[in-house]
Amino acid sequence: MSHTNESILVVEDNKDLVNLLEINLSDEGYQVQTAMDGEAALEAFNQQEPSLIVLDVMLPKMDGFDVCKEIRSKNKQVPILMLTAKSEEVDKVLGLEIGADDYMTKPFSIREFLARVKAIIRRSNTASTPAKQSKLSYKDLVVDPDKRRVSLQGEMIELTSKEYDLLLLFFSNPGKAYSREELLNIVWGYSYEGYSHTVNSHINRLRSKIEDDPSEPDYIKTVWGVGYRFTDIEKEANHA
Repeated sequence: MSHTNESILVVEDNKDLVNLLEINLSDEGYQVQTAMDGEAALEAFNQQEPSLIVLDVMLPKMDGFDVCKEIRSKNKQVPILMLTAKSEEVDKVLGLEIGADDYMTKPFSIREFLARVKAIIRRSNTASTPAKQSKLSYKDLVVDPDKRRVSLQGEMIELTSKEYDLLLLFFSNPGKAYSREELLNIVWGYSYEGYSHTVNSHINRLRSKIEDDPSEPDYIKTVWGVGYRFTDIEKEANHA
């Protein structure tokens, strides 16, 4: 299977791991660039924006979090998969908060890594060529799917690509409850046990940006024992 149009930037300071990832990604037909420190990563990104960035957290010269923030200041859409040798929740959550789309904790299986890469790129390609959709609005929140823009009370809201994808899914299906596993499968493009807290982190970040009071949300409701749903717009209108 050829992916010759897809380029992947691998940023990792462990040469053996770089070689392993480069060989396996190349075997899958991806064009691979590599960088072994944070500054080289930004230089490579600026020269040729890739389809996906695989970004280690612990890097010389500039760590992965700072690289991620710098890239996100220039490009909101390019998918970023962070690699971390630590399993502490704080590292994962910080990566997601600053705009990473996903993360994997070392050591990981190459099979799972390749499956994750394919899923992220597939989702990214689908999102970049969306079907024509009309604007969605409820109360002060407006989503423009054609431009991938979100505004609240007339002010533009900056969302990461996954936060936007979650919001659009909820908004397009008001009242429908989704489990964390369903959201992981639909929005991230894979199902993997143990990663449901990825969804929780994104929901919390999304609420902090669109809700007046995230603990008493107007838009994204918690369905206890199930997951989350967008407020039932029709029911709310009937009660108004």
